[in-house]
Amino acid sequence: MRCVLLAFVSIVFMMLDFRAGHLDSIRHSLSLMLHPVRIVVDLPFVAVHWLGESIAQRRELLAENRHLQNEKLETSARLQRFDALQAENRRLRALMESSARVADRVLVSEIMAVDLDPLRHRIVINKGTVHGAYRGQPLLDANGIVGQITHASPVSSEAVLISDASHAVPVEVNRNGLRTIAVGTGDAGKLSLPFLPNNADIVIGDLLISSGLGGNFPPGYPVGSVTQVSPDPSSSFATVLARPAAALNRNREVLLVWSTTEVGSPPSEAKEIAER
Repeated sequence: MRCVLLAFVSIVFMMLDFRAGHLDSIRHSLSLMLHPVRIVVDLPFVAVHWLGESIAQRRELLAENRHLQNEKLETSARLQRFDALQAENRRLRALMESSARVADRVLVSEIMAVDLDPLRHRIVINKGTVHGAYRGQPLLDANGIVGQITHASPVSSEAVLISDASHAVPVEVNRNGLRTIAVGTGDAGKLSLPFLPNNADIVIGDLLISSGLGGNFPPGYPVGSVTQVSPDPSSSFATVLARPAAALNRNREVLLVWSTTEVGSPPSEAKEIAER
């Protein structure tokens, strides 16, 4: 009887709702009351779906982040190489501009190795006798004289820098033509002029150029500029120091020079005086 009664009541409610919609307000109220229950029931499914999406998105973001990091590293490496190429281009342009001002034949050479002994200022370049290099040949950079070749092999050569303590260059003061010898001190930023008397006409800032005496270095190339002139009353000679014009400890390329008055490799006046 209860089942029949409940079925009859349900049929009546369905007829009233279908024809007149009397139960809409009740349905809305019940829907509002059951909404929290629906949220609680759906929460596990929503949480599982959100967690799956979050993990997938995290994986995608991590993969994308790794890809971007790799691209960043590659781009940084390319940019570093670009900076290096830019610097090399500037150096080569400076060398070529220097060679354009030189009437002699020149050849750009790259420095392969540097002697790490602080008392020996020697370098190895990637040009040798097959390229025309010879013992005693002068080396330049964009600013002035770097040194000269001491040993020439077929495809490489060893050169001594003008700052080496065993090396000397015949120079003259560009301002007045005063001739003397610039001797290496073992310091890449310092040359000594030990054979100038106390009353010599030389002042700070004077440009020293190669005099051409001795035959190894052609005349007219910058060697350095005077930085110190100190007369010594206890000696016949003044203490005179100069700064090399060439960037001796920063060069990557040098110029081999073939002078129009090229002479093999005779002993230079500078070497004789330095030995004495």
